[in-house]
Amino acid sequence: MRNSDSFLSGLAMTRRDLLGAFAVAATASAIPLGAYAQAAAPASGTAQAIADHFSGVTTMQGEFVQFGPRGEQTGGKFFIQRPGKLRFNYDEPSPMRVIADGKNVAIGNTKLKTWDLYPLSKTPLSLLLARHIDLSAGMVKGVKEESDLTTIALGNNTVFGNSTITMMFDPKTYDLRQWTITDNQGKDTSVMIFNVKTGVQFDERVFRVPYESIPGTPQSRD
Repeated sequence: MRNSDSFLSGLAMTRRDLLGAFAVAATASAIPLGAYAQAAAPASGTAQAIADHFSGVTTMQGEFVQFGPRGEQTGGKFFIQRPGKLRFNYDEPSPMRVIADGKNVAIGNTKLKTWDLYPLSKTPLSLLLARHIDLSAGMVKGVKEESDLTTIALGNNTVFGNSTITMMFDPKTYDLRQWTITDNQGKDTSVMIFNVKTGVQFDERVFRVPYESIPGTPQSRD
C-alpha cells in the first residue's frame, strides 16, 4: 500500500483508507465508533455553541501529531482556511503533503513526485472544513459531553458510507483538540493539534493544488 493510500484511509490522509485519514485507534481519548451505534439525541445547547464557535474560526494553523491505524506516528504543520481549504506538511523524513483547495483533496509524495486526487465532497474532511457545522442535521452520529471533553461525531452515509469523523473539543475554551476519522472498515486515524493560532492570513499559494503534475487533469495537458 502506498503512503498516500494509508494517509487517506486514516486522513488525517488511502485510496481505500482515504475516509479514515486523521484518526487514532489506540489513543485513550478516542471514542470508539460503537459508542454512537444508537441514533443521536438532539445536540445540547453547549454542543451547538461549541460547533458555532468552531465554525466561526475561519483560519487556523499549528502543529499536529497523527496516529495511524497500525500505531504509526507522524507529525508536522497544518493550515486550515474555512470553507474547504487545508494543507498538511509532514516533518522529514516523511515525503507526504496533503492539500485541499475547496474542490479536491490532493495527496502528494514529494520524493516520488506523485499525486493522488479525490473530490473533497466525498471525504469526511468536507465536514471538518464546512462553513458551518449544524448539529441539527441528519449527519450527527452522536454528542458526548464530559467535564473535560465534548465529543461530536459526524457522518453522511449517503456520501461516505460508514465513515465517521469525530471531533473533540475543550468544553471550557471550545478549542478543537483532536479529530478522528473512522473508515468504512472500522480503522481509525487520529490527529491531535497544538500550538494553534487563529485569525491568520495565508498566501493563496498555500492551498494551491499542482494540477499540472497530476495525470488526467486538464491542467496536466496544457
